[in-house]
Parts: sequence; structure tokens; C-alpha cells
Amino acid sequence: MATKRTIKPSKNAPPAPAVCSPCDGSGMVAATVRVGRKRRPVGQQDGLCLNCLGSGTAPNA
Repeated sequence: MATKRTIKPSKNAPPAPAVCSPCDGSGMVAATVRVGRKRRPVGQQDGLCLNCLGSGTAPNA
């Protein structure tokens, strides 16, 4: 019978990327939709996170 070998994780593995705080890693944020002359808010829609540009990772990490 062959012996079972275990693979040890590399000690030089890169750390996990930091999560973007405004979008919580999803890449999408809620943008308020405004209508009319008085610009009253009527709802929200999904918009691209301008901090991470949709990648979900923190740009300063």
C-alpha cells in the first residue's frame, strides 16, 4: 500500500485581500433615484462602487 502524504500550506502564501468598506465586498452600492423639479427621492437602484470600481477589494490594501 502507498502511504498517504499530506500537503502543507506554503508559509509564504499571500494574505487574503481586504474587503472594500462602502460596498462590503459586493462591488455594488445603493444609489438614490430623484425625480421632479424639487428632486424628491423615489427609490434606490444598484450602482457601481466608485471606491473599488466593482472589484470588491480595498484599493489601499
